[in-house]
Amino acid sequence: MIQYNGESFGKLQDGREAHLYTLENTNGVKACLTDYGAALVRLFVPDSQGRMTDVVQGYDNAAGYEKGGASLGATVGRNANRIGGASAEINGIVYELDKNDNGNNLHSGYDYYHKRIWNVDRYTENSITFELHSPDKDQGYPGALDMRVTYVLDEKNALNIRYEAVPDQDTVINMTNHSYFNLNGHDSGSVLNHKVTLYADCFTPADSQSIPTGEIRSVEGTPMDFRAGKTLGEEIDADYEPIRFGDGYDHNWVLKNKGSFDKVAEVTSDKSGIVMDVYTDLPGVQMYTANFLDGEPGKNGASYERRSAVCLETQYYPDSIHHNNFPGPICRKGEKYDTRTAYCFRVGE
Repeated sequence: MIQYNGESFGKLQDGREAHLYTLENTNGVKACLTDYGAALVRLFVPDSQGRMTDVVQGYDNAAGYEKGGASLGATVGRNANRIGGASAEINGIVYELDKNDNGNNLHSGYDYYHKRIWNVDRYTENSITFELHSPDKDQGYPGALDMRVTYVLDEKNALNIRYEAVPDQDTVINMTNHSYFNLNGHDSGSVLNHKVTLYADCFTPADSQSIPTGEIRSVEGTPMDFRAGKTLGEEIDADYEPIRFGDGYDHNWVLKNKGSFDKVAEVTSDKSGIVMDVYTDLPGVQMYTANFLDGEPGKNGASYERRSAVCLETQYYPDSIHHNNFPGPICRKGEKYDTRTAYCFRVGE
């Protein structure tokens, strides 16, 4: 097996060394990724003046990712987001999961995919594939699989992410990327003046513990309506129960792509001129406005404060295992889990 070592990204507490890999296109766009958690560490894209701007929050080294609890840039699995009651029933068998979030399961419990070193299966100038073997009963889920995550930086300044796996039993698979974006620069403060458009007519309300109720509710006439585009700060503190429960935006929107790889969101910076278009074939996107960051120590001495970034996590709806009216997160034995998401960057007119 070919060894792709990249550059040193520091050591973990147990002495293992992590590595950093850089992708670059002919436009000078760079994406830096680590085999620790298959995480996106840096993403440099040009602003309206041609200056290269790092638009994702992260840490300086692997020790920062090992210590950090905010999932910055993380590849999250086997199931992203929340499962109510920390249990999942598959084929009549109930599987108990870690109760790591007020009695619920968040991002698959304590043994996170993004707290492991992944193998590098392939590395070129503009692409890298990370692979992680996930055995039967890993994180409590049935079935073994080899999860592959491929990042491709193309000539249109898009960072494409593809997830692939074939389980040997019916199981839950619901992968996402948890990057925190600030299009004015990772250390530039509030994103409340970023303008966001979401191509979604509905969202899934949740209870006070962020577990969806099962309702699919129209965004019409609510602070959740981003169809025409508006700044994040316009209604982020509205007196509306879902907003109060989430302390801002931390909700799943029901996308209109109908399973096709299509544009589902757009984010426009207020200072840099950078625009990010989000594409996916997944049915939902969790938009999270970093409501619970509180002085997280980041790259280059940065301190990441509350609402200093926005996450757009493409995925199956939270707790979909418990709601028959939600698209199902079950991948059947021998079937291929294969999804794509892309974050595409340009300068606005």
